[in-house]
Amino acid sequence: MSAHNRLLGARGEAAAASWYEANGYEVVDRNWRCREGEIDLVVRNGRVFVFCEVKSRTSIRFGAPAEAITRDKQARLRRLAARWLEDSPVRAMEIRFDVAAVLDGSVEVLQGAF
Repeated sequence: MSAHNRLLGARGEAAAASWYEANGYEVVDRNWRCREGEIDLVVRNGRVFVFCEVKSRTSIRFGAPAEAITRDKQARLRRLAARWLEDSPVRAMEIRFDVAAVLDGSVEVLQGAF
């Protein structure tokens, strides 16, 4: 991954985290990693824990950001969320999977995307 893409991704994740915080969520974890992969954001609002995949683009030349979330990526995020919950002392009452699409700095969060 190029330095430009890493910076774009980091800025997108920061923008998504700010969106969640501005909307009453608490950021619980960022860039959580295990050997199976990484979760971009884990946020919480009351009893709901949200696992968020962030996709950032500078244009739609290669498709909209949310279009990059394939079925395989969805399945991987579900497995990672289960692992995060196993490793965490918290007990989530409800979970949700969101996609934060960041296009040229503008954030659109698709709640319950899959």
